[in-house]
Amino acid sequence: MRIKTFLLAILILCLSAVACGERPETTQNPASEEQTSAGSPEADQNIEEEEEQTPADSAVISETYPQLANVGTENLQIAYPAEGEDIAIIKTSMGDIKARFFPEYAPLAVENFLTHSKNGYYNDVIFHRVVSDFVIQGGDPNGNPPGTGGESIYGEPFVNEVSANLHHFIGALAMANSGADTNGSQFYVVQGTRKDLPIEEMSSPDMAEYFPKDVITAYEKFGGLPPLDYGYTVFGQVFEGMDIVNEIAAVEIREPSYPGESRPVTDIVITGIEVTTYKK
Repeated sequence: MRIKTFLLAILILCLSAVACGERPETTQNPASEEQTSAGSPEADQNIEEEEEQTPADSAVISETYPQLANVGTENLQIAYPAEGEDIAIIKTSMGDIKARFFPEYAPLAVENFLTHSKNGYYNDVIFHRVVSDFVIQGGDPNGNPPGTGGESIYGEPFVNEVSANLHHFIGALAMANSGADTNGSQFYVVQGTRKDLPIEEMSSPDMAEYFPKDVITAYEKFGGLPPLDYGYTVFGQVFEGMDIVNEIAAVEIREPSYPGESRPVTDIVITGIEVTTYKK
């Protein structure tokens, strides 16, 4: 129960009208999207936070990836893909973002994203929610600011796939939702870092299963949003193009028409997503 109490406490500190992924009963929804296939009422999928974030330094991030393999774990997600590994090139109106995937830990989410990408489901879809120093969120074919659209390839929402091996480091690719086990098509990329990482609590002995030392080291060194861990499905990691993610996060946002709306003045469009294999 300690993990649930801890996550709830630190996530409450992050709430602010931002959403971008599904979460368990004890956490707040980072992102929201309508799950019509499940017959649930309209609900936006938004990750909540904002006040506790600091901007990500693109120069530092660009230097991060070659060093990450040295942090000390075979499961550390922030590293370059292996030769021949499946990757996706998310082509946007501002530039390309490349991501790798973790089907061994999140098979449903990975298959859902890759199949939607191959089928053109995300073509011409916008990033409908952009929160500087937090996340950028897209994947809603309706393109409405609340993010109430989209469905999975399975015809219904699918379950959360959380793992102690995958975390919300800078560049993490994760599923947005409107509550536990309501994953559809929306996703987000972590762009910001919590100002005051709860390192002391994360380092307590009874939290070691959830936040091993190498994970804490990575958060301290590279940044991210640990309050979102175990509440949303992380299924991929940006390994190239964080400069584009940062540029998207820095665009001008229109005057909100409702609390928490954070849509760019000029639409940032996903023109297509190419699924290919990594070549060194």
